[in-house]
Amino acid sequence: MSQDAALHHIHEHWHASVVRRDIDGLMTLYADDAVFESPLVWAALPEGGTGILKEKTAIRDFFETGFRSPQNGLGRWYRTSVFFSNGQQLAWEYPRQTPEGDQIDLMEMIDVSGGLIAHHRVYWGWVGIRTLSSLPGR
Repeated sequence: MSQDAALHHIHEHWHASVVRRDIDGLMTLYADDAVFESPLVWAALPEGGTGILKEKTAIRDFFETGFRSPQNGLGRWYRTSVFFSNGQQLAWEYPRQTPEGDQIDLMEMIDVSGGLIAHHRVYWGWVGIRTLSSLPGR
């Protein structure tokens, strides 16, 4: 698969896998030594933890735990088909404002190597940060 095809594939299948809570489909997109960074990782860990997960096994464990929650209230998972890429990185937004009202506002930034996600960073907007700060223990 060409790099452009891999970028399109990741954009389409990452979102579809998360919405379906398809852990196996999601994990096919990550390299074994991938890194995942998100404020949600930090919020889910005991005090003193970081927001960084290293390697596919840790990333899988994190998503599996999240997928078991029937409705975590973190988002409607609305996004458009718009994404940006420079051939090595991929970015898209889950905007705050959706046709059905506000949702958690996220920006996904993904480095791709060898057709797989090598480094995935999630940036949260003000609605997301406000929601994280209201979680128990934070």
